[in-house]
Amino acid sequence: MADLITAGELPKDFTYPREFVRVVELGLTRLDPWWIIQGDVLRGLHRDLRERYPTRELIPFAKRRDNDDIACWEAGGSYEIVVIHDFASPGWEDRQRRRFPNFNAWFRQAIEDLIEFES
Repeated sequence: MADLITAGELPKDFTYPREFVRVVELGLTRLDPWWIIQGDVLRGLHRDLRERYPTRELIPFAKRRDNDDIACWEAGGSYEIVVIHDFASPGWEDRQRRRFPNFNAWFRQAIEDLIEFES
């Protein structure tokens, strides 16, 4: 069973996409350099992002192991994914404007990153 952020901790207008939950349930969470985060690490990162970027409602789900990039949904009705550079000054975390229209688009890129990373 997936150990994700609970409905009570998530923004009211957000639920995890079915595709994401299925990937986690299948155990496809180690996609070096990406890893889908769960449990206390996920909850801690969610809390820390709220503190570092208080004007945004970011819902993290994956982190790169080779840098400070984090894949997140941003609350507000869209299921677009934004990749932010954590620990950047507020306003600079999204400087590369890397976005994906949905989880499946991000997942395809994560697989491409895996192939490139392993080469």
